[in-house]
Amino acid sequence: MALRTLVSRLPEDFPAAVLVVLHIPARGPTVLPEILSRAGPLPARHPIDGEPLAGGVILVAPPDRHLAASGGCARLLASLPERGHRPSADVLLRSAASDFGAACCGIILSGTMNDGAAGLAAVRAAGGLALVQDPVEAAFPGMPRAAIAAADPQFVAPLYALAERLGWWVSGEDTGSPRPGRGA
Repeated sequence: MALRTLVSRLPEDFPAAVLVVLHIPARGPTVLPEILSRAGPLPARHPIDGEPLAGGVILVAPPDRHLAASGGCARLLASLPERGHRPSADVLLRSAASDFGAACCGIILSGTMNDGAAGLAAVRAAGGLALVQDPVEAAFPGMPRAAIAAADPQFVAPLYALAERLGWWVSGEDTGSPRPGRGA
């Protein structure tokens, strides 16, 4: 799983919050937070609606709820599905772009269809960093291809390089992109 590989490469002292949307069925349990917690040094869990975003934590959208950022806090929304999905990557990325502007990074990984493409374009329009997994490497290249076409990302690369670029960006070593705030 691409997401597991990406989070396994994040350092224990990662200073930004990591917000995750995975298309999962509305009913039934999800073990994604446990899988991601085991994959790397950062703890992962479902957020509580309204909790402040904090660095070094992976917040995973729960089944049948959109995850959004608002006022530096995690929000869980029961609004209509977008592009057939709840949770939707577009909802998350648009809200993060609106809340954090240039201090936001959006990443699109392997997946089908085009959820996330419009949201990643919003990240770019806000001046944030847009990263996309190389479609050649992706098990399901539909989402990466759609994101590349819609958002003109700054960086398209294999997973290991995405994690490296993200690390440079949060540390301020990536001088070509604005430095993130604490909730990026």
